[in-house]
Amino acid sequence: MHKLENAKILVVDDEPDARLAVAEVLATVGFTVETAGDAFKALGKAADFAPDVVVTDLRMPGMDGFELMARLRATPSPPAFVLLTGVNDVATAVKAIRDGAADYLVKPIQAAPLIAVVREQVEHRRVLAQLEALRSRPEQRRIVHGMIGQSEPMARIHEAIARVAPARSSVLITGESGTGKELVAEAIHANSPRAAGPFIKVHCAALAETLLESELFGHERGAFTGAVAQREGRFAAADKGTLFLDEIGEISLSIQVKLLRFLQEREFERVGGDRPQRVDVRIIAATHRDLPAMVRDRTFREDLFYRLNVVTIDMPPLRDRPDDIPALAQFFFERSRVENGRQLTELSPETIAALTAYPWPGNVRELQHAIERAVVMSRGPAVEVADLPPPLQAHHEPREPAIAIPGSSLRAIERHAVLKTLEAAKGSTSKAAAILEVTPRTIQYKLHEYLPAKKTGVPSIARATEDALPGVPSADPSPT
Repeated sequence: MHKLENAKILVVDDEPDARLAVAEVLATVGFTVETAGDAFKALGKAADFAPDVVVTDLRMPGMDGFELMARLRATPSPPAFVLLTGVNDVATAVKAIRDGAADYLVKPIQAAPLIAVVREQVEHRRVLAQLEALRSRPEQRRIVHGMIGQSEPMARIHEAIARVAPARSSVLITGESGTGKELVAEAIHANSPRAAGPFIKVHCAALAETLLESELFGHERGAFTGAVAQREGRFAAADKGTLFLDEIGEISLSIQVKLLRFLQEREFERVGGDRPQRVDVRIIAATHRDLPAMVRDRTFREDLFYRLNVVTIDMPPLRDRPDDIPALAQFFFERSRVENGRQLTELSPETIAALTAYPWPGNVRELQHAIERAVVMSRGPAVEVADLPPPLQAHHEPREPAIAIPGSSLRAIERHAVLKTLEAAKGSTSKAAAILEVTPRTIQYKLHEYLPAKKTGVPSIARATEDALPGVPSADPSPT
């Protein structure tokens, strides 16, 4: 979980009761909150307090919320802004959007939407900060042992690699598919005294039993049909190095016996041979299976399990380290755009937010493929949510507000304003753009954002408008 509640919020309102109520609501969920009785005091507090979000009343004597926002937006590290007002009209919302407000709530303020809006802006600001750090300082990705990640779970993995690498002991790496078990095995080898020797990989689930036995131990000439010459196996190839057995839970009981013999006696025989072969090999095994359960079911030998399980490293699933997702996504994005020859500039903040929120059942491998697909499908210049695979888009599908005005978010009000204006303009983006004083491209972008799965004709716009803000009466479509 991201510790978003550690963020700093400045509440500005000239009404003491309203100011105190908002501050108390935000403080109860863990935000660090300061208050100011007017915009002038807010400017002074902001300089020292450095808030992440400013929640400010719109109508205040001397300096209103719009001017306060303009002044703070001119500072080197401007906060996000949530405006509070008793003025219930779309025109004010449109002006707030133009002036840079992140969101907008109508008084009387309700606790649930207030907390949700502030959390959303803190999260958005955190994502932007991560992206900026990744773009300006690529070293922030912390590529350690060939793996990207600064999260606490990954710190434990790096520490385990550093402790295990110098030893000779066998290592068992567990974890879901796609979590990077092979990278851990490579890191252990690369940081071990055997680094100058070979690192040999065998995917045990990819070969039938007879082929796997020959692949591992080699065979003598004539050992079976087609064995026209003696062949060295992977054990021999890994001499003085490391043998990585991926998906060790898939090997048969007969091969388990031969593997156990090697771990006990450090020798084996080729298929069809009777002369013991000795090699100096360290075994690292990996599996996504539950080996203790397999031992109980007698499908995996208990003695072999304990021989392999001298040291265990359990790889965390990607959903348990969401702080690493932006750095991983940026790494895969840059690599994929070069490999595919795409002139793309960035992953949009909305895309990063969608990637971070997704549970990733396929872990890092699924993330890599999702980014590559998005790079190929992107219409550019940035990779947007609409470019991601359908499961991510469905997971990220925006939820409509649960309440109508008062209490609707700025996004809902903006959506209502754009769609209602388009409806009045009979679907003409140029006319709607002229009314709202924005460019037609902005209208097209917003329409794509609001209605990703619908046609953009007037009837569907009308339906979407009614769905977005239930109970809102028809209004003059020209917010002037």
